[in-house]
Amino acid sequence: MDRRRFLEGLVAGAILGAPVRAGAGISFRLGLTPVFLDNDAVVIDRLRSSLSDAMGEPVDLIQRRTYQEITASILDGSVDAAWICGFPFLQHRENLSLLGVPVWRGRPLYQSYLIAGIGDDATGLEDLRGDVHAFSDPDSNSGFLVTASDLARLGETPERFFARSVFTYGHRNVVRAVAGGLTRSGSVDGYVWETLAAVEPSLTGRTRIVARSEWLGFPPFAARADRASDEDLQRFGAALRNLGEQPAGREVLDLLFLDGVAEGDPGLFDGIAARMAEVARL
Repeated sequence: MDRRRFLEGLVAGAILGAPVRAGAGISFRLGLTPVFLDNDAVVIDRLRSSLSDAMGEPVDLIQRRTYQEITASILDGSVDAAWICGFPFLQHRENLSLLGVPVWRGRPLYQSYLIAGIGDDATGLEDLRGDVHAFSDPDSNSGFLVTASDLARLGETPERFFARSVFTYGHRNVVRAVAGGLTRSGSVDGYVWETLAAVEPSLTGRTRIVARSEWLGFPPFAARADRASDEDLQRFGAALRNLGEQPAGREVLDLLFLDGVAEGDPGLFDGIAARMAEVARL
């Protein structure tokens, strides 16, 4: 399987994972959202096997369609940990523990991109008033919160500002909606857009970046806070941070265009917290 095919699957849409384990002690269960993986069995096996090797025990990848569902799965114990977003991490900060933060282009940070069609003459958010906009997920920082908070600074809400907005439940789907003219604009994860630009330039080439947010904390790996000291979670956190030290893990990181996974600090998400406060004040 080549790098292009892997990454086209990576940012495509829905995740397919192994069934939830029937009882404790069988496999470690990692939840994922549609932001990252497609249902390509080879992709799933590549990620699962590298994490299993690094952890020294089986790891199952569990499908959930939305951030709300995956966060609920952490809280109710359906999964042991999950790769989520900084927005739901802060929404449930008292109940979640940080396990690691991916490092992209040398930093554990990313941006939200506001995009429009390649021929669109918009120079900023205000130029998009009264048109149709694509969001990724209502609990996505880059795919919703950044634009919602930018609008809050204007005294607006998405409902009032746009003629209509839609949730695509996948960042690649946001790019597809804008590229195909289904919506005039969209809010998308900059990491996903840049990854798509490397593996599917014919898609991103039909869009243009209108604006970039400040740098914000990259989507983290998290678990339930009351389990933070559990041995299996300690092993998983160590496995994440040491992925680059073994060949299979280094390959997966390279395919993901990631440098590695850092321990991270909750302070990385202060910018997201500030944007949450902006929306709450409106």
